[in-house]
Amino acid sequence: MTDEHRGEALLRIARNALLELFDVPGEPEVAEPWLREVGASFVTLRRDSALRGCIGTILPYRPLIEDLRGNTLAAATRDPRFSPLASEELDHTVIQVSLLSPLQSIEFDSEADLLRQLRPRIDGLVLEHRHHRGTFLPAVWKELPDPAMFLNQLKRKAGLGVDFWSPETQVRRYTTESWSEAG
Repeated sequence: MTDEHRGEALLRIARNALLELFDVPGEPEVAEPWLREVGASFVTLRRDSALRGCIGTILPYRPLIEDLRGNTLAAATRDPRFSPLASEELDHTVIQVSLLSPLQSIEFDSEADLLRQLRPRIDGLVLEHRHHRGTFLPAVWKELPDPAMFLNQLKRKAGLGVDFWSPETQVRRYTTESWSEAG
């Protein structure tokens, strides 16, 4: 199966999950074996190019098809930044699906060392310090192209101050394959 066909299959599954939320019939889905493999996904919803919801899984723990459906429904109904998606928004909602690679720890001696190791537009990051955690998909580099700004906003998302730094901070990177509906 080509990447294009894989993307079409993933987007159809996500769109069908949204439609089912409002009892609207969807299109037939493919029953490919790779969809039953354990995987991690993120689903981003946009309305008129503005973010409308984004929920995902960092560590894979369930079959990809279940992960994708669950994250689609969560992005539509449980993103704390937005009210639940309404049925009248369906036709104006564009779905983006991202599949995450396994996480890779980044070893660094300082914040400056970490910044030198970042790969803009390639790396998604997970930043953790004690009970604080945040992640940015690689797509966020479009909005925050400067590595220092990217890291500072990720710290803020994790509930830490932009000036915060501790040697106990853990950072892991991942890459994504992403597909988006036209819109």
